[in-house]
Amino acid sequence: MNAVKKNMLGFIVPVLILTAWYCCTVFTNIPNSLLPKISVVFQSFQEMLLSGQLLEDLGVSIGRVLKGFLCSALAGLTLGALMGMSKTVTALLLPTITTIRQIPVIAWIPLIILWAGIGEESKVVIIVIAASFPILMNTLSGFTSTPNGLVEVARLYKLNKWQTFTKVYLPHALPQILVGLKLGLGVSWMALVAAELIAASSGIGYRMNDARSIMRSDKVMVCMIVIGAVGILMDKLLSVIFERLTPWIRTAESKE
Repeated sequence: MNAVKKNMLGFIVPVLILTAWYCCTVFTNIPNSLLPKISVVFQSFQEMLLSGQLLEDLGVSIGRVLKGFLCSALAGLTLGALMGMSKTVTALLLPTITTIRQIPVIAWIPLIILWAGIGEESKVVIIVIAASFPILMNTLSGFTSTPNGLVEVARLYKLNKWQTFTKVYLPHALPQILVGLKLGLGVSWMALVAAELIAASSGIGYRMNDARSIMRSDKVMVCMIVIGAVGILMDKLLSVIFERLTPWIRTAESKE
């Protein structure tokens, strides 16, 4: 399937959704408070953009995501690498990590608010709790899938731990690590919006909840669309960066 045909197929469902949205708001009696017209949503988007409100909220939220994601990446990569290179560390930490992973991030929010309030710290902590696990588990998977033969060769050549990490484990695990980072960034964005919906005085999630409280469904829709668009842009940006870091994967895929 060529790229043009693939892209065209990707637009079919969005067009159908927009068509259904238009028909529902024009040819039915659905109240605007429940489902606003596309034109009304576009007008609200323009107003929020021109007033600077939308950009301000996005700036606050993206700043929180970046701080939380960087902390998550540091924690997830470090623990994943340590566990992947040591069965002792895995046996020590895996049961606890597996248990904590089962707790939904939404369940952490009330406790984090009690501990850290509704300031910036609580948002970062919530993101770290949510995003660390996909990064950690993908890093662990990449390290544990490293062929034992390569590890034995490293021992034969008497490489130290750092050399074994950089020359054996890391090159093999890098694709899995990058997948984990992409998942972690997506989870960071979702966790932040959830936290801002519940306890925040700024940010895109707060703006959406504020619009909901005054029955402004048009502004709610604007926030939802912007959240989705920013999430896609961040994912595409990471994809471009990762393609530059792992050109051999793209070469292998093109040969197939």
